[in-house]
Amino acid sequence: MKCPFCAHGENKVIDSRISKDGDAIRRRRECIGCGKRFTTYEFVEEVLPVVVKKDGRREPFDRTKIRSGIKKACEKRPISTDVIETLVDHVERACQEFQGKEIPSTAIGETVMRELQVLDGVAYVRFASVYRQFRDVSDFLDELKDLLHPKKEEAPGDSEE
Repeated sequence: MKCPFCAHGENKVIDSRISKDGDAIRRRRECIGCGKRFTTYEFVEEVLPVVVKKDGRREPFDRTKIRSGIKKACEKRPISTDVIETLVDHVERACQEFQGKEIPSTAIGETVMRELQVLDGVAYVRFASVYRQFRDVSDFLDELKDLLHPKKEEAPGDSEE
């Protein structure tokens, strides 16, 4: 690891500890060349499936694209950056748990929509309008109706006869 100050190739680890969230190891290092200290983080490399786009193209999973779409949907809403990051974490985890080497972009979009629906109705409708490519106001109203009046699942024994 090169020193970020002098680019010297040797350093020593002064302190190691688990990060606050428990997902990484934080290492405090000291450069042998210049003596300055810096911090590094060690993460487990997660294997994520390849994303299959609607047009059939395949591209690597990109967390920043998910974050960007969610941020746009949450713009000017009372939703903190921490909450957005947590939502992105949930979506990424769902993709990691997906059984297969490829995941359709539609599955990722549906996961984002489920998360946003629970979080904020306005952000959900904003995301849905772009994701589902609403053509006119009636598409928008149909989505709002579903949001305001979710379909109730029948409980056992509640069937109408």
